Amino acid sequence: MAAVSDQDTSVCTHCDRAIPSANIDLHFVHCSRNLERCQICDDMIPKLLAEEHYLNTHAPVACSLCSETMERDILDIHREENCPKRMITCEFCEFPLPAIDLAEHQEVCGNRTELCHLCNKYVRLRELYNHEDSCNTIQDNSAGSSRYVRPAERDEGARRRPQNDFSGKRLFFTIAFTGIAVVLGSIFFQRKTDLSNVQ
Repeated sequence: MAAVSDQDTSVCTHCDRAIPSANIDLHFVHCSRNLERCQICDDMIPKLLAEEHYLNTHAPVACSLCSETMERDILDIHREENCPKRMITCEFCEFPLPAIDLAEHQEVCGNRTELCHLCNKYVRLRELYNHEDSCNTIQDNSAGSSRYVRPAERDEGARRRPQNDFSGKRLFFTIAFTGIAVVLGSIFFQRKTDLSNVQ
């Protein structure tokens, strides 16, 4: 059997695919009867699955976080990268909060100070990483410091608390406090409705 060359093909006017010329008439009848072009993405879809394709791919859906409406196929990207209410962790305290509040939170949080254990100076958290690099360089270049550091200060700098411990405890207490408030609120509300039903 001879191989089919490029001259032996024709383009189907329905699906725009190159089909062997000997089969073009049969292909066109089958193609036009069973397939249709999606008006949105231009893909060829079986007619029986056209509605399902629209609902699963292009139908507008609302983001469960911010209620913005978009096509279903970009919903996951929106939730992970663009949604203003997606949860993001603060780089300074590692506390999770909505993306829309992150800039304002980090403006305040980054201005908090922490004691540098190398030079015993208080440094803003937003400047701490660069400060420690420059502080290490200064410490390495100097033979010794002329400033007398009391042993208590040296110990305090060495015992600097890691940020991860603080944020984990803070998150735990926040969740516990919120849970207690919800329980007390529901008990109070239930008593209030019971008293109103009695009267």
